[in-house]
Amino acid sequence: MNTLKKPLHSKRLQFLLDNHKVTLLKQGLKGIEKESLRLSKQGFIAQTPHPYKLGSALAHPQITTDYSESLLEFITPPFKKIDDTLHNMYQIHQFAYQTLEHDEYLLSSSMPCGINGDKSIPIAQYGQSNIGKMKHVYRKGLDFRYGRTMQAIAGIHFNYSAPDALINALHQVEQPSQDFTEFKSSVYFDLIRNVQRQGWIILYLFGASPAICKNFFKTRPELSEQFNEFDAGTLYHPYATSLRMSDIGYKSNNQASLDINYNSLNGYVDSLSDAINTPYPDYHIDELNTESPQQLNSNILQIENEYYSTVRPKQIIKPCEKPTLALKRRGVQYVELRSLDLDIFNPIGIGNDCSRFIEAFLLSCLLQDSPDMSAADFKTVNDNQLKVAHQGRKPDLKLNKNQHEIPLKQWANQILDSMQIVCEALDENEAHDYYCQALNTQRRLIENPDLTPSARILAAMKSNQQTFSAFSDSLSRQHQQTFSTQPLNTTTQAMFENMAQDSHQQQKNIESQDSLDFNAFLQHYFNQTDDC
Repeated sequence: MNTLKKPLHSKRLQFLLDNHKVTLLKQGLKGIEKESLRLSKQGFIAQTPHPYKLGSALAHPQITTDYSESLLEFITPPFKKIDDTLHNMYQIHQFAYQTLEHDEYLLSSSMPCGINGDKSIPIAQYGQSNIGKMKHVYRKGLDFRYGRTMQAIAGIHFNYSAPDALINALHQVEQPSQDFTEFKSSVYFDLIRNVQRQGWIILYLFGASPAICKNFFKTRPELSEQFNEFDAGTLYHPYATSLRMSDIGYKSNNQASLDINYNSLNGYVDSLSDAINTPYPDYHIDELNTESPQQLNSNILQIENEYYSTVRPKQIIKPCEKPTLALKRRGVQYVELRSLDLDIFNPIGIGNDCSRFIEAFLLSCLLQDSPDMSAADFKTVNDNQLKVAHQGRKPDLKLNKNQHEIPLKQWANQILDSMQIVCEALDENEAHDYYCQALNTQRRLIENPDLTPSARILAAMKSNQQTFSAFSDSLSRQHQQTFSTQPLNTTTQAMFENMAQDSHQQQKNIESQDSLDFNAFLQHYFNQTDDC
């Protein structure tokens, strides 16, 4: 165990050190959401419905679908120990693989393979309840606005809630006259702004999408012109890290012009609400059939989730409650980091070192000073992200830090140095220094870009003479074999089966309780100022 070193960069961390409170950094809650495209035995996107035995996609707490009927989403509860979070994710995979039929399996890469244009991607269905129809119509709107192919991209969302004891200690020192809930939200927005400034390092260290199947561009062929050809079936950038997080994904002219305010909770809620309530002429449709609408509305954003951000403030929503209202009423409960690619080499898409690094990174961002961001600052953030997504491993690549150019490697080492004391604190009095080990693993990737996942993928494709599709499929089938030989124990299997059955009954209950027609339901939803 290293001796804790006093930092020079963080008043909050200095306070914890001076008052022997660094143990308050421990036991934050960690949860993971993981998306995976479901493929047929032949390696194409599955056209079968969401498997009934997995449960109701509308009501199951841990197994649902994202955009597509074939894009599974696995969700863990939050745990204090990251080992418990990862173990639960592993169990969900075990149950899924014991339940999938027709030799279907999960694609291990973030960028989709096995698709053949937009129409090959079935939009998710959620039953006949109003909320189920709303989720489906929202996805139809995404198809109209962006196309379906972009929605088939998969990723990892890392959910983190800092210990209340930590925030309470900071509250008493910094803003004792401020309401605790308000202070807690401001602390999370401090974290969010620092993640936005420094979050490009996530793409460099964990980006695992340096290449794309040519079929990805079947519906938007003009986008393929910006890429190099790796082989007959693959496009790429030689120094790319995470094309998933580049401008080929959820980017559009209207969203690029949005000025979402991350300087306060009220500013965030108000600016996001403005986008949801502002008409956008290009999205206008003359609806001839109101029984089967093509989108929820013709505004800049249909709902909050349409705004793509690398990190989001979150609050647990009640039935029929808008996310912005949940935030306004109860403040920020946790943050959702959305910039992690699937680790194609890991059966569950994320490993221990990555998870521990992310926890320490988020804590470091919470503890550092975090000045407000202007529109120009936010543009710099986006420019840095795009640079790293497209060419993050390029030798001597420079980024913009505080209006000055700085080599990526230099800035990366500064970020990791600032995390050292946090990792040491998380390891304090533990049997192993796992957090420091995770940090040291990433230091090696800064020194040698060839060790990054993105570089390893391209090297393996070249060595094996495989297209990106063939490489992804090969690893996916290996992971399928791993889970097929490791069934759940009978007790855990029964637990998941009961959850699936209960979710189907819950969906029936939701459908039976609807009292409004769909149009009236939508009007009520968007006009709500109180609980439904």
